[in-house]
Amino acid sequence: MGFFGAHVRLRILGCIMKTPQGSEEFLFEQKALRDEDTKCANEDYNLGVSLMQQERLDEAIGAFNNAIGSSARMFEAYVNLGYIYFKKGDLEMVIASNKKAVEIEPRYARGYANLGFAYLQMLKTEEAISALNKALELNPEIVQAWSNLTNAYLQNDEVDKAVETGEKMVALAPEFALGQNNLASAYYNKGDYEKAIEHLDKAVDLGFEPHPEFLKALEPHR
Repeated sequence: MGFFGAHVRLRILGCIMKTPQGSEEFLFEQKALRDEDTKCANEDYNLGVSLMQQERLDEAIGAFNNAIGSSARMFEAYVNLGYIYFKKGDLEMVIASNKKAVEIEPRYARGYANLGFAYLQMLKTEEAISALNKALELNPEIVQAWSNLTNAYLQNDEVDKAVETGEKMVALAPEFALGQNNLASAYYNKGDYEKAIEHLDKAVDLGFEPHPEFLKALEPHR
């Protein structure tokens, strides 16, 4: 998993807002406020957040699109749309939404990280590598982006880069179990089975369940 979830902080655009509670009362109040001032994007944005938290995804899409209609600069609404489309399994819309987010806010590292993850899932490896490198240029502490970049390099048969990237990842977050597993995979593809076993065992100790075929492939090298 490497997709960054909903961006749920409140937007303050000149409207007095209450904190979303995910309740029917809150939804009623937000709809009433929106009806009073349809140009105030903040109500629609926070309504979308509340609907999303309740898994009312199609309604949330409508609310976020209304927010965007009132304030085209609201990149967080595009981020949340990307998250919703990820949950719905529509990777093309994940990409479209996050592209809009980084177009509006080019310094938004997690938008690029989300793009990289979606491209990786679609096997668009070069695009994934480019987006993930951009994310890490903007924010080198996004651990999931390092993990996905490790996999992208493996997908692209750039094993040495995968190992180098994976090592940076576990140095940053040694307790990240998936990262240890991905680095183990990189070392396995490099032919360094001792290192592969070392990092796979760390992943297991951290609670990760490796793929049975990976365990089986390493068994003769123990």
